[in-house]
Amino acid sequence: MAVQALYRKWRPRTFGEVVGQEHVVRTLRNALITERIHHAYLFAGPRGTGKTTLARLLAKAVNCLAPEEQRPCNECAICQAVNEGRLLDLIEIDAASNTGVDDVRELRERVGFRPNEARYKVYVVDEVHMLSNAAFNALLKTLEEPPPHAIFVLATTESHKIPATVLSRCQRFDFHRIPVNKIAARLEWVAEQERIQADQQSLALIARQATGSMRDAISLLDQLASYDDAGITVAEVRAALGTGASETVIQITNALAEGDVAQGLGAINTAVDEGADPRQFARQMVEHLRTLLLLRLESGVLPPHVSDEMRPQLETQAAAFSRRALAQAVRLFNQAAAEAKGGWQPQLPLEMAFIEAMLPPESELPSSPPPPSPRRSRPSSSPTQPAPVRSAMPSPSQTRAEVVRESAPAYQAPTVSGGSLTPETLRGRWSEFLDALRPRNLSLEALVRSCEPVAVEGNVVVLGFTHKFHRSKVEEEQKKQIVEDVLSTLFGQQCRVRCILSDRSQSAPPSPQRSTQKASASESVSSAEQLIAEDPLVRAAVKDLGAQIVNS
Repeated sequence: MAVQALYRKWRPRTFGEVVGQEHVVRTLRNALITERIHHAYLFAGPRGTGKTTLARLLAKAVNCLAPEEQRPCNECAICQAVNEGRLLDLIEIDAASNTGVDDVRELRERVGFRPNEARYKVYVVDEVHMLSNAAFNALLKTLEEPPPHAIFVLATTESHKIPATVLSRCQRFDFHRIPVNKIAARLEWVAEQERIQADQQSLALIARQATGSMRDAISLLDQLASYDDAGITVAEVRAALGTGASETVIQITNALAEGDVAQGLGAINTAVDEGADPRQFARQMVEHLRTLLLLRLESGVLPPHVSDEMRPQLETQAAAFSRRALAQAVRLFNQAAAEAKGGWQPQLPLEMAFIEAMLPPESELPSSPPPPSPRRSRPSSSPTQPAPVRSAMPSPSQTRAEVVRESAPAYQAPTVSGGSLTPETLRGRWSEFLDALRPRNLSLEALVRSCEPVAVEGNVVVLGFTHKFHRSKVEEEQKKQIVEDVLSTLFGQQCRVRCILSDRSQSAPPSPQRSTQKASASESVSSAEQLIAEDPLVRAAVKDLGAQIVNS
């Protein structure tokens, strides 16, 4: 004789036995007492959270022969018929198997007949989102004007697929995932009723695996109860679920914090070799790293399984990471959980997630500075070899902001700060500042080379840029913070940075060496401009097309 499954055997028979959906139970109870029963209900939520159970309880309560406050009594003929599954006036329809319009038309024809023995006919349509559009349209008229003896309960896990016209005609109840501690308490009660030996740690592990579904949790308990007559142990639960030990998760997290690649990869491969399911193990890593991230953010939100005894150890581990590093690790292992599907290298997604989590975020990776443009030899003045024009004129892909220096008004330097930080001390240690900035961000150091300090306003260092593009890049929040940190460390005081557009010739008196360099540069530019202006193609563009020669 087949044994009844535990999730069916211990399905709640009263509203008081329903776990985790108190908001739904309270509303339905009050509706029964005040006789405000609606003709159509929509129960929406994840699987295994009690939608069908409460639909049956509602059908039993509205037809129960006991007084309103005692319904359902589970003693009258109607309640016993519902419990035994033989009440003809409770019609359960699986919409996944009856999706067509003909099925709904048949239902509409039967709705008109009065109940056989109960007060109401209750139609429970499970997975109602599977109905076709034509079927929904056929059902709509019945939902809008049902006979007084009919009640519809529509259950679905995907309420977004139900037409708005149907939703507007139902009272909607959203079912939530059941908390882990409530699932564990219910499992403990079922285990006592069935005389199953199981410790609290094993039940908590089963409850976390169920991810909010009471039916999944009780089904897993039923499966593990047949594993060994001696009782359910943590090792058996892990073997059945394919999970790794929590010590392995902590070991990999420590290796991630310390940058120990060998230890982390070794722990991953050992766990997989010992039978841990890669996808389930990745989920364990996500759960643990998410807990650390919540602690690091001081959010006040913690998973239910984190006890007061565990919290100090988790807080110490969380302090070893930055918030950005933890967020990146959670994202990477979550991707690994989706990718680990038992390929020829099942541990590969885990290994890649671990390695990439050790790398700094992409925004902090130094990018190679643009290579210096090769020095061109001075073109010959021979008429047979005119100077090339394409190198001097901007290409169509270049914007004017990249080629033409943006003019800016002269910056009027305010009075110098009374502290030790002055523009003169900044310029004197500018090369030292650039050397300190280079290890932090190589591309940022290349950008800052295009500016110079023009003033100090209190603790604010004013940096003058000759190009708007360079200024905008340095003004980005992350890059600006790095510049301020390096300046503060170098000068031993808190420094802020403000970026402006300024002509270098007006910001500071040039040194003799710089004057010589500018003079030679001016001569080179003048020579190049003269050669460009004498080129026949350039002259034709200026004369016929109205082009202008712009100084770069």
